[in-house]
Amino acid sequence: MLKNLLIKNYALIQHLEMAPNANLNIITGETGAGKSIMLGALGLLLGNRADTKALYDEDEKCIIEGVFDISAYSLQHLFNEEDLDYETETLLRREISPSGKSRAFINDTPVNLETLRNVSRRLMDIHSQHDTLLMGNANFQLEVIDIYAGNALLLSDYQNTFRAYKKAAKEYDTLLEESQEMQKALDFNQHLLTELDKANLDNTDQAALEEEVEKLENAEAIKANLNAALEYLSRAEFSVESGLKSASSVLAQIAKFSAKFASFRERLGSMQIELNDINLEIESEESELFLDQERTELLKDQLDFLYALQKKHKVDAVSELISIRNELQDKVDKALNFDDALQAAQEKKEALQGEMRQAGEKLSAKRNEAVPKLQENITLILTQLGMPNAKVEIVHERTSPSTYGLDNFTFMFSANKGIALQELKNVASGGEFSRLMLAIKYILATKTSLPTIIFDEIDTGISGEIAMKVGGILKEMAAAHQVIAISHLPQIAAKGAAHYFVYKDEEALKSVSKLRKLSEEERIKEIAMMIGGANPSDIAYANAKELMKMN
Repeated sequence: MLKNLLIKNYALIQHLEMAPNANLNIITGETGAGKSIMLGALGLLLGNRADTKALYDEDEKCIIEGVFDISAYSLQHLFNEEDLDYETETLLRREISPSGKSRAFINDTPVNLETLRNVSRRLMDIHSQHDTLLMGNANFQLEVIDIYAGNALLLSDYQNTFRAYKKAAKEYDTLLEESQEMQKALDFNQHLLTELDKANLDNTDQAALEEEVEKLENAEAIKANLNAALEYLSRAEFSVESGLKSASSVLAQIAKFSAKFASFRERLGSMQIELNDINLEIESEESELFLDQERTELLKDQLDFLYALQKKHKVDAVSELISIRNELQDKVDKALNFDDALQAAQEKKEALQGEMRQAGEKLSAKRNEAVPKLQENITLILTQLGMPNAKVEIVHERTSPSTYGLDNFTFMFSANKGIALQELKNVASGGEFSRLMLAIKYILATKTSLPTIIFDEIDTGISGEIAMKVGGILKEMAAAHQVIAISHLPQIAAKGAAHYFVYKDEEALKSVSKLRKLSEEERIKEIAMMIGGANPSDIAYANAKELMKMN
């Protein structure tokens, strides 16, 4: 329910504020006074496109603000989905800056227009006599049937299973595509993996191989130099070893004269021990080293294979080749075992498809059960509204599964005797359309908590007794749902719980549209003027009082 509306700096409105009644609110006024401007402002709260040309003062910001009591609408889930704080009293605001920048807010949280639309369309329902697109929309017609049939839970169950099925189907298609790509690459990956496995990478030390090859290739020179070193160290007449022995013997003779001399001798002894160890190791290396052509070629082949793999995979180290090998192994394993995952995904998809179809059949059955009664009720109300020859037929077709179910329903309509039934978008217009729309909304109002309903000249093309009946229906609807009706008929204006008058103030340099809530006496005068013109007669006043009294 709309509790308060604020419009600032929009079109001809400088500042307008109203607190609508919870029931039927009537808005009247002269043509061009600003009634349609109010609808335009409300349209901005519904997420319609903003235009800086709509600013009253081009240097000031335009603000449209609506405060709604949403406690009866069960919208907590919607606020959770949109990541918004839920408040039973919710504020929608739209701002347009002089530069043209538009901003939207819900409970002071900035939101994009899509979020604003998702929320606001659950709070306000604006219908004009030209709103044929909505009535002709297949999804809207389905929504009418579901509300009438009380299908909220069945529809929710179906949509949950439909979403789960679509997700499972997408997962299966993704796996199938991935499987096909993997199968294409399997032979190539297996070839690469075989090559890398052949290299025995886990047991390969590239640096050690390179060192051994280099040693084997230079064995003769190394062996000669090792023998030369042994000559210098121990084998020659004046070798290092004989020199150390001689020096140690000399120092032994004077060691008793000084601790320092004794330490010199001890240190030379340590050097002798170290020299002996070096000699032994060099002799060992020299004796073991020999030119092994066969091993040299074997190691060189192993290194050449390793270098070729590194070049092929554009890496420099064995560790990188191991990483590539492990990745290839994972891909090959996954490709070889993918059938199990694909089978599981297919079974899940088919199971959810069955659940979805089962839920869809229940929904479809409930819809078809409700259709005859809905046709009958719409036709009955249209008869009451002065269309005794009107016919409504709702045609059912099966469709492939969609968000809305397994059905497509088309509302067929004929307003006059002898005229063939046609789709709404082709036949309903003007007053006929307005009454058909009113009949549908009236029926829905008995089934659910509708948002604030705003009718723009729902009384087009009617008068007299039919206008009285339209007013009565609006009043009945407003007993449980807030209704705002822009009207030009006194019979309807008299039915309102509150009456607002839109007028144009010409006193300032620039025309300004204003809104005033009428008192009881002012209402009688306004209704009398609607009956008898600018200067109503006593009879017009009497008729106005009679209409008010009937209300």
